[in-house]
Amino acid sequence: MELRSLRYFVAVAEELHFGRAATRLHMSQPPLSRAIKQLESEVGATLLDRAPSGVTLTAVGTVLLDEARELLGRAERMRERVAAAAGATVLTVGILEDSTDTAVIRLAEAFRRRHPHVEIRVRETDLTDPLCGLHAGLVDVALTRGPFDETGLTVSELRADPVGALLRSDDPLARRRSLRLADLSGRRWFVFPAGTDPAWQAYWNGGELREGPVVRAVQECRQAVVWNGTVGMMPLNHEPGEGLTVVPLLDMAPSRVVVAWNGGDTNPLIRPFVRIATAAYRG
Repeated sequence: MELRSLRYFVAVAEELHFGRAATRLHMSQPPLSRAIKQLESEVGATLLDRAPSGVTLTAVGTVLLDEARELLGRAERMRERVAAAAGATVLTVGILEDSTDTAVIRLAEAFRRRHPHVEIRVRETDLTDPLCGLHAGLVDVALTRGPFDETGLTVSELRADPVGALLRSDDPLARRRSLRLADLSGRRWFVFPAGTDPAWQAYWNGGELREGPVVRAVQECRQAVVWNGTVGMMPLNHEPGEGLTVVPLLDMAPSRVVVAWNGGDTNPLIRPFVRIATAAYRG
């Protein structure tokens, strides 16, 4: 019985849905289903009752879920202790201009409690590099927002933030309770420099090619709206700033807050960091 199979089982048991579990594990559904069937064969009992609407745990599955969580937790703690003994005491974290997020503060406090001897080095980047130096090898792990080119990376979603149009408070559209992208047709937007990740640029420009002042930082985005009356997007849970208003955009997908790392990275502190980050952002 492999730890990987147990991780797969725990994901399905917690999601109670193969599709959602596959998304959580960053894999397709068929190999996940095969792995669970193989695990059931090894156990010699049915672990999950399947139905079109989802799955439910059998009595045996409930017992295995408790045991698997405990075993996986012990394995994680073992890796952490071995990493500490081997001298893996530095983790470089990239952060995308979002360090005031209360979840980041919770994460920092929780990680420090669990790993008081680990030195965290922080590299904060502007909006032109959503991967915070990850592709360049400047950081071990990145706390950022999608979408971006995920080639060679492992990406796990931490939270999804609804977004809105950032407008001057005296803009007629700022009095609306909600907007759609069509309401902003013909308006100038702030844009990112040439060479910025295309998926990232497209999302923050509402899926269209826009024209307007070039910005690199959050404060520059605000100033572009204040001085030029341009339009931009911002998460609804961010403070827009004096003289500015954020109006919900009904037809824009939420902004995904994610943790990302290189798939082949061997720093053993990454997975403990990701696990603690997941709990901190859910809190």
